[in-house]
Amino acid sequence: MPPSLPAALVVLSGGQDSTTCLYWALNQFGTGTVLALTFDYGQRHRIEIDCAIQVAARAGVPHTILPINTFAALGGNALTDAGIPVQSGANSNTELPNTFVPGRNLIFLTFAAAFAYPRGIHHLVAGVAQTDYSGYPDCRQATLQALEQTLRRGMDYDLTIHTPLMFKSKAETVIMARDLGAWSALADTHTCYHGQQPPCGECPACLLRAKGFAEAGLADPLVERCRAFPP
Repeated sequence: MPPSLPAALVVLSGGQDSTTCLYWALNQFGTGTVLALTFDYGQRHRIEIDCAIQVAARAGVPHTILPINTFAALGGNALTDAGIPVQSGANSNTELPNTFVPGRNLIFLTFAAAFAYPRGIHHLVAGVAQTDYSGYPDCRQATLQALEQTLRRGMDYDLTIHTPLMFKSKAETVIMARDLGAWSALADTHTCYHGQQPPCGECPACLLRAKGFAEAGLADPLVERCRAFPP
């Protein structure tokens, strides 16, 4: 019999949330039916891509890195522009943190859909959550539902965007990762906005991650690994 087509494509950033979603997809769709896609979009910290490679390898999932450098050319945010320091508060012009990359998730999922189409993949999985402190508009359920309909119509293709973490707190996501068997993989993930390992413990991303593990009453595998094996 010919090999079956892959069922799901996970947008894998190398972070805690997308790693949890990768293991959610493996549990949902089965081993051997999941692919991972990482975007090289000009992010300041290449460690994110390195972590995605490690996570995918640990999970035994075929992994593709897709280069899209337009965001770096656009600039104007702290994740792609080295001249902009990370700020914890909202930008006075937009009421969003300067770590917001305008259109990023919209572009990522559009490219993911285009990647999925010729491969016969009908399920996209993304680690977005509107319960995060940042309130990024492209992480909200209404946005993702509208995008799903747009992609279906624009490609005339049956496509579903899954967001398993949409309404979960960080503590609930931590527990979910443990229950899905993703615990050891979390040691390979990266969250710090400053690109540091061990995590800087001070940027908004590090604080949110630490808060989630503290509220779950569990030690962060990444922090434990860095203590045991200092870089």
